[in-house]
Amino acid sequence: MLDKMHDQHAQDKANDRMETGSFPTIRKKPRKNLNRNSDRSRLISSIFIMLMCALLGFAYMSQINNTKSTYETMDENELVRLLNESNTQISNLEQRKTQLTSQLNSLKSAANEQEQARKIAKQNEETSGLISGRLPAKGKGITVTVSRGSTSRIDASIMFNLIEELRNAGAEVIAINEVRVVTSTYIQDADEGLISDGTAIKPPYVVKAIGNPQELSNAVDIAGGVGAQLQVKYGANVNVEASDNVIIDEVREATQNKYAKTVE
Repeated sequence: MLDKMHDQHAQDKANDRMETGSFPTIRKKPRKNLNRNSDRSRLISSIFIMLMCALLGFAYMSQINNTKSTYETMDENELVRLLNESNTQISNLEQRKTQLTSQLNSLKSAANEQEQARKIAKQNEETSGLISGRLPAKGKGITVTVSRGSTSRIDASIMFNLIEELRNAGAEVIAINEVRVVTSTYIQDADEGLISDGTAIKPPYVVKAIGNPQELSNAVDIAGGVGAQLQVKYGANVNVEASDNVIIDEVREATQNKYAKTVE
C-alpha cells in the first residue's frame, strides 16, 4: 500500500514538471538595472562638462599667452619691420607736433603783434588827441593865476611869452581860461582883455599846465623871468599853485581837412 502511494507521488511529481506540461515555458527576460544606467549617464555628462571647461580654460590661457608672447614668436625680420613702422609713426607724430607748435607760436605772435599794434594805435590816438586838444587831460602840473595889471594893461605879447616858457619847461597840455592851447594857438590884443583863437578872454587870466610841477614853477618864478616881468612891468599879481591833479577839460573840435586824408 505504501509502495503504491510512493509511486503515485513520484508520478504526480513528474507530471507537474514544466518541461512536460502542455503550456510552453515562458522565460522572463532579466530586468535592466535602471539605477546603473542613470549613474553611467550622469558620469558621462560630468566628464563631458569637465572636458569642455578644460578646453575653454586652455583656450583662454592660450589667448593670454599668445598676446603676451606675440613679440617672442616673431622672427628677426618681422621685429625689424615692426620697429621700422614704430619709428616711422614716431617720426610722423614728432613732425606733426612741430608743425602744430609752429602754428601755435605763429598765432601767438600774430595775436601779440595785433595787440601791440592796437596798444600803439591807442597810444598814438591818445597822444594825437591831447596834442590836437580833442581829448581832456589830467595829471600833475601847475595853475598860474595872473590878475589885471595895475600899472599897465597886460598885452598879448607877455601872455604869449608865459605860454612859451611853459612849453619850453615841458608842459604837455596847456589851457588859458576857456581856450585849449594847441600848436596853432594865437593871442592878440583886444579893446578889453585879449583874444585867443577867436575867443575873447578877460582877466584874471588862469593858465593851467600839465607837466613836471617843479620845472614848470621854476619857469614862471625864475629871477627876471616872465613872472617877474608881469609883477614889475605890469603890476600884476602872479600866483603859482602846484598840484598832483590838474584837470584840463577844455577841448577843441577835430579839424576838418578838405584835401588831406589819413594814410591807412
